[in-house]
Amino acid sequence: MIPKSFVQELLGRADIVDVVESHVPLKRAGTNLVACCPFHTEKTPSFTVSPSKQFYHCFGCGAHGSAIGFLMEYSGMGYVEAIKDLASRVGMQVPEIAARPAEAAAAAAPNTEQLTDVLQRAAQYYKAELKRSERAIAYLKSRGLTGDIAARFHLGFAPAGWQNLNAAFENYQAKSLADAGLVIQGDDGKRYDRFRDRIMFPIVSQRGQVIGFGGRILDKGEPKYLNSPETPVFEKGRELYGLPQARPAIREAGRILVVEGYMDVVALAQFGVGYVCASLGTATTPWHVQKLLRQSDEIVFSFDGDSAGRKAAWRALENSVGHLQDGKQIKFLFLPEQDDPDSFVRREGKPAFEKLVEAATPLSEFAIKHLSSAVDMGSAEGRAKFMQDAKPLVKQISAPIFELMLRKRIAELSGVTQAELEQRFELKPARRPNEIPTRVQRKSSDPYAKLLERVLAEPILIQELQRVSLPAPSSPSTEAAALFDLLEESTGLEHVPTFAGAIELLRGRGHEATLQKMMKDVEDLQRLSTEELRIEVRGSIQNLLAEAERSRMTRAVQGISSPGELSAEARALLKRAPALEKSVKTD
Repeated sequence: MIPKSFVQELLGRADIVDVVESHVPLKRAGTNLVACCPFHTEKTPSFTVSPSKQFYHCFGCGAHGSAIGFLMEYSGMGYVEAIKDLASRVGMQVPEIAARPAEAAAAAAPNTEQLTDVLQRAAQYYKAELKRSERAIAYLKSRGLTGDIAARFHLGFAPAGWQNLNAAFENYQAKSLADAGLVIQGDDGKRYDRFRDRIMFPIVSQRGQVIGFGGRILDKGEPKYLNSPETPVFEKGRELYGLPQARPAIREAGRILVVEGYMDVVALAQFGVGYVCASLGTATTPWHVQKLLRQSDEIVFSFDGDSAGRKAAWRALENSVGHLQDGKQIKFLFLPEQDDPDSFVRREGKPAFEKLVEAATPLSEFAIKHLSSAVDMGSAEGRAKFMQDAKPLVKQISAPIFELMLRKRIAELSGVTQAELEQRFELKPARRPNEIPTRVQRKSSDPYAKLLERVLAEPILIQELQRVSLPAPSSPSTEAAALFDLLEESTGLEHVPTFAGAIELLRGRGHEATLQKMMKDVEDLQRLSTEELRIEVRGSIQNLLAEAERSRMTRAVQGISSPGELSAEARALLKRAPALEKSVKTD
């Protein structure tokens, strides 16, 4: 646990400009600094860093956050690691506080720096073993790989044998080797290497650190691929093999190709298709999709053309639609059943492969084909099933223009009007592109969202909310939850959080999506003076308190037929509302 007060003080001392500029070249533009966004491909700078707010925001992809958030997103650090990195930059010592009994296990967790050091040493050992193994080199050459490409991806070889890593480490019994997933402890207490007789593919973080391995067997055997287990530095659902090496090619090509195997990545790179990465033996996750969309505006998922490949593609689609933005493209490439990217590019070459990539199926087209192929679209029953199957997909979409187009297409194929489809799906009517209000015009109808936007625009106004007991919303919303979490997190702090501090408090409570949705409106509100915002906040508070009072009075007199039946609480409430008391007497 790191005290909230320390995090707030750290954000107050650190300069986000220094943090970002150590990774991304910035140029002055008025009071802010700008650059091409490091999280997605663009030619015109839309990435802004504000020294006064200590905050970064990309108007293109929506990436935003404090100095801590930047280190986590850009360098792939964990929360604690980012705080330690930032603290070291400003000469602050991260405080150690005693763990409660329930946190004892967490306190004993292995040191991540120690684990990455162990994994790096293992990678060096495997690389040296590859140079010694004629058999492993011959295998790679048979797959069309050169020494240059092997060196670029730091390929290695784990020899056949049970305890080869004993030669790489002074203490084979060290706990860190097991924590890093390099060795396995048997039931008899004896240890043995996890990876044996396999080509080794180091998995590298965005910071360039080795965080895990994938190992491919040379001959026949199972499993064909073996991955590192989940560790404190490696989580399969968040990592993509080859992404750090692919970044330059991604920027040049303007797209990312996502394949299923390690060998596919290196084989394609060998043939000049460098904008490629791979999932790590797991289905595509929402974390993968978010990370990919920040790197490029076009994502192409490549799957085998068999039923298993199409099932995997559908899972990727389901995890993508909620994160798709207008102007971004997600496509699906299905290779012939006998091929994978590795075999196809070696046989047909780069031009033929890239022709397939360019002709990949757009997400909307794949969705329609997948849903319609499972039913008889020539019958009313089939079309009804088609509509029902499409409903959960449509309800996930957040991109307004894409959502409108898909609703229209589904309604057309189902033989109903768009209005009928929206009624059956219990959806609000889709706004047409030219009806989407501009940023300045947008006004939230949720009073809690309005309050949250205004206290984020001027965090000193959190004090206005702390002076009252804000009533709970009758209809809970993500904005209301974020507002109450911000108030709770701010309680007990020595000072009111800064803008960056408030953002960090909300990020820590999982409100990233809510922040991204309202950030443009918050920036508009920051043009107003503190007093103007204070008047609006006080007005909203008064309205909420008055509405809560009216609700209590309504409940108090509900079912009362005469004044004599009123409780003492109801009479006290009605003294503050003569008009309501009069109406009760009249009834």
